[in-house]
Amino acid sequence: MRLITLTFFCFIILFEVKPQAYQWDVENNGAIEIHRVLMDSNYFIETVFSDKPSKFISTRGGFYESKSNVIHVQFEFNSNYLKDSLVKAEIRIPNIGKEISKPKLPLDGKWLMAGRVNNEGEERRRDTKRSRKTLKFLIDGYFQWTAYNTETFKFYGSGGGKYNAKDGKYSESIEYFSRDNSRSGKTLSFSFNQEQNDWYHKGFSSQGKPLHEIWTLRND
Repeated sequence: MRLITLTFFCFIILFEVKPQAYQWDVENNGAIEIHRVLMDSNYFIETVFSDKPSKFISTRGGFYESKSNVIHVQFEFNSNYLKDSLVKAEIRIPNIGKEISKPKLPLDGKWLMAGRVNNEGEERRRDTKRSRKTLKFLIDGYFQWTAYNTETFKFYGSGGGKYNAKDGKYSESIEYFSRDNSRSGKTLSFSFNQEQNDWYHKGFSSQGKPLHEIWTLRND
């Protein structure tokens, strides 16, 4: 287990942490990398990607606590774990970055893949407490899904971008996709309905395959 203090990780705070979406650009060997942070009151995700050309670079996220101008993060996933073994970080943030938040939407929150509905309308549920998780984090018009294992720290994939949800219609505009950069730029449309803490999500995947998923609101 490795603990590291990062002074360059992100620039998103001035005196207090605000649950929102933030973004800034960093030049790296002549290329522009986009750093995007999504955070609510206790969860933090930073993802790095480029759009010219479209390329996923890295992502890491987990639960955090804020003390003074330091964010203490216990990562649940880190796509670079095999290289840096990073599972904790103390993030010192000297400046404020650009807020990119949009108006609040009805599905804002942390959601765990909880199962699927088959062609006969039967629900096939999975245990959301197990270490193998697929998390979808939505906040202020931005989304990211990530598949990972909290015990082994194995990273299975991630993708994200902008989303909209209104009147039972849900859409995702993909800006990065770790498994296939060519899917960036696609917009997917779905129908949805929310029943208490369950979100039923129906449509077609980025591969054109039909899906009918169940997502459950994460309360920890």
